[in-house]
Amino acid sequence: MMNVVVVTGLSGAGRSTAAGTFEDLGWFVIDNLPVTLVSKVAELARGHADRYKKLVLVMQTYDSALEAEIVELRNRVESVQVIFLDASTQSLVQRYESTKRRHPGPNLGEGLLGSIETERDLYVSAKAAADLVIDTSELNPHELRDRIMRLFAEPEGDHGMSVTVSSFGYKHGLPTDVDIVLDCRFIPNPYWEPELRSSTGLDRPVADFVLDRAVARRFLDHLTPLLEELLPAYAAEGRTYLGIAFGCTGGRHRSVAIAEEMARRLDLDGWRPGVRHRDVDR
Repeated sequence: MMNVVVVTGLSGAGRSTAAGTFEDLGWFVIDNLPVTLVSKVAELARGHADRYKKLVLVMQTYDSALEAEIVELRNRVESVQVIFLDASTQSLVQRYESTKRRHPGPNLGEGLLGSIETERDLYVSAKAAADLVIDTSELNPHELRDRIMRLFAEPEGDHGMSVTVSSFGYKHGLPTDVDIVLDCRFIPNPYWEPELRSSTGLDRPVADFVLDRAVARRFLDHLTPLLEELLPAYAAEGRTYLGIAFGCTGGRHRSVAIAEEMARRLDLDGWRPGVRHRDVDR
């Protein structure tokens, strides 16, 4: 089966890092391909599927023409995924100011900030149509590389789909690159225990405090069989990755402990999930 990934997104959000990572994973990467050649190149590669069964097209623009090409691509190729790399305006400004590079987007006389916001407006439909949105605002190149590695390396589990279990803090914003979000703020908060406040859900005392709550045990015991039903169904639909995120107020205690425990349960079921704690060090 041939797999095609189309990488697009805001300038400065990490397209070059993504391209290099896919190359390291053994994918055949074509950068800055003219839009009109997208489906044609994929069709040529499909004729040599033994060599080009994993193809990445990194696109520096997104418009109605590329959208039409992707539709055509989906009609010709078994598996097509679109990744959109996003980032906050503040983080993009900082990146361009630190590198002294010129923003390649349209310059309407409004400077760097205006170019970023103009490009963001042009990419609204691209972001909405993407199969996966990765927000790189808080990621350095090494962390973005690790994220893509986790998502697109050959699955180590028994089910042919990569699963990532993560934690986050609601006060730092919802994650934009996950599929299932679950709120853990109904569990008593270890933060209010003075001896636990400075620890995290990775520490045994905090994990015990969270997991010993009857409400937390019931939550996990109901969620586990639900995921045992849902994950194979996602895999059967051709999904190659799935992100499950648990949130609490700060992302350091309850969500971390719950994510670790759920990852342990999924591992026993053969999913071999990756684990990420976005806000544990904040």
